[in-house]
Amino acid sequence: MAGALAVAEQECLILALNCGSSSLKYGVYRAGDKDPELVCEGEAEEIKDHGLALQEALEGLAQKGMTEFWKVGHRVVHGGPGVREHQTLRPEVLQKLQAAVPFAPLHLPASLAVIEAVSEKMPGVPQVICLDTAFHRTMPDVARTFALPAAVRNLGVERYGFHGLSVESILAQLKPLPEKIVVAHLGNGASLTAIEKGESRDTTMGLTPTGGIMMGTRCGDLDPGVMVFLARHGFTSADAFEELVNKKSGLLGVSGLTNDVRQLMNARAQPSADLALRMFCYEVRKAIAAMAAALGGINLLVFTGGIGEHAHALREQICETLNWIDSFEIRVLPAQEDLQIARIALSCSK
Repeated sequence: MAGALAVAEQECLILALNCGSSSLKYGVYRAGDKDPELVCEGEAEEIKDHGLALQEALEGLAQKGMTEFWKVGHRVVHGGPGVREHQTLRPEVLQKLQAAVPFAPLHLPASLAVIEAVSEKMPGVPQVICLDTAFHRTMPDVARTFALPAAVRNLGVERYGFHGLSVESILAQLKPLPEKIVVAHLGNGASLTAIEKGESRDTTMGLTPTGGIMMGTRCGDLDPGVMVFLARHGFTSADAFEELVNKKSGLLGVSGLTNDVRQLMNARAQPSADLALRMFCYEVRKAIAAMAAALGGINLLVFTGGIGEHAHALREQICETLNWIDSFEIRVLPAQEDLQIARIALSCSK
């Protein structure tokens, strides 16, 4: 979109910011009668300074005539125990997000840096916090509680669940909404969610996005004894253990080659690549069955995310032995996280 926008149009623009640990995606949406309408979008990867990345994005948008925004929506991975719902940013909310950094040390510092940069560059513009954990606040106690002593659980140690914005965007695409749905968000980060009547009932990720099934570079669920064993064999640093389970494991760790599914498919003649892919499909298949059990049945299985949407061969491999579950529909839908951010920002009052 070129040229200057009329003031009335600019007053209706929503800037959706999707901040990763080393990336920043943005989308500009115009508030429409039925749904926000995408005006333009962009992405910066392998960035070290999120504030600088935001500045460059704003400069690019200014060249297209977009200099003023009605609202800014932020994807925030984790709000910790203190922030559990999408909401407009206020000083007390910002303090709770800052206190939640230990729950997501790889993601929250970058999000907070972008929030601070927006506050400096667009003072007075309402900012809306869109949480990946918010959708899962409806999980029952049996699903969210870890079998740990109360003193530990009182620190906020429980299953929070993630990919909530992706799941919300999937539900927005389903009309009518089936009663029992399993959403498999499969990408470099991957999780499955059991949904009943539009609400989360269980999910594979836990306290952090490291839990659940194996992912691109994350190990997924791990026998706690492994951590004890490693602590006794040289892994005495929390940073070293975090590096191991978040950046050196999963498809990358098993294959010893890459976390890119496309490259692994091309290298499947190598035993380690084949094992990594078979393990991934096996774990997803088990998780689908577990989510179906949590729901007492399944009406619809949705695949989304980069792998879920595009890796047809892996979808077939995952589903090939699910025929023992009573008949259900399988669909492939796009994750529309940025659009969902714009929806939430639009619906949040000042």
